[in-house]
Amino acid sequence: MQQFDTRVDDYIAKSAPFAQPILKHIREVVHQASPIIGETIKWGFPHFVHKGTICSMASFKAHCAFGFWKATLMKDPYQLFNEKENAMGTMGRIESLQDLPADKILTEYILEALNLDESEAKVKKVVTPKAPIEMPSDFEAALFDNPKAKQQFESFSPSHKREYLEWITTAKAEATRLKRMTTAIEWLTEGKSLNWKYQK
Repeated sequence: MQQFDTRVDDYIAKSAPFAQPILKHIREVVHQASPIIGETIKWGFPHFVHKGTICSMASFKAHCAFGFWKATLMKDPYQLFNEKENAMGTMGRIESLQDLPADKILTEYILEALNLDESEAKVKKVVTPKAPIEMPSDFEAALFDNPKAKQQFESFSPSHKREYLEWITTAKAEATRLKRMTTAIEWLTEGKSLNWKYQK
């Protein structure tokens, strides 16, 4: 990966006048921190990379954003990360050079991010469990009247059960809901999951 990418020059040149000195400064500090950090354009904005993505910057109509790819693994001793602000980057809205930390501090963060990249540390994905879907009383009654369908439904995994319940409860019209319940009972009686057509 090359240290400098002319597409980043083009990105900065096309940014709003207020954003250009901010982006230029961030770029300069990143490359001064380490010559092994390269740059590229991903998803339409500049990313600084080595083995993987280290950090990225972007400009918008009224602010810039700068963030670290593995911010959740970083120590953040100066409390720079602002997760509450919806500004894409981990450092919140940057509207002027004064919103950036001192170069020494920013370099410290960049080098920590580079070390994480070198170690190939993985960011843990946080999986938010889905809220349970309550069994509709009319569908419960329909299952009670069809023992084979009821037995099949109860034998399914939680995810297969959820597929049926979600399909029925998200119907916007009552006619659609009734049709889906009828189809569900039919398929369950035949031992089929909701997405049986797509399973090999």
